[in-house]
Amino acid sequence: MIAIGSDHGGFQLKQEIIEYLEANKVEYKDYGCYDEKSCDYPDFAKKVCNAIVNKECEKGILICGTGIGISITANKIKGIRAALCHDCFSAKATREHNNANILALGGRIVGSELAKMIVDIFLNTEFSNDERHIRRINKIESN
Repeated sequence: MIAIGSDHGGFQLKQEIIEYLEANKVEYKDYGCYDEKSCDYPDFAKKVCNAIVNKECEKGILICGTGIGISITANKIKGIRAALCHDCFSAKATREHNNANILALGGRIVGSELAKMIVDIFLNTEFSNDERHIRRINKIESN
């Protein structure tokens, strides 16, 4: 199950990604926001992150206007490795090398077609299990 959340700046892109998930039969849970009324991205980042930390969901997608604020918030939560990706290579690399469990996107930065490609790569790329990447993730987690 994929946890998804956004603030008002990411709402439209979130809706398009939800349509993409549904079309591809990917189970998800929407943690808000539910309209374009101004709201605070930390509230939705925390809900999605808690769903992952509590093992209710396997991975997450977070979207705000730039993706920056929501990814900063997510990365403050122990056990979360959120990656802000605006291209396909970064999405693939962060799954293979960092075993990122949250994809952050900028709703005002990335177009919907590119975002769907990034989501697809993020959700379908496995962690490499390479010893050097495991060592580095362990160092991240120990802080």
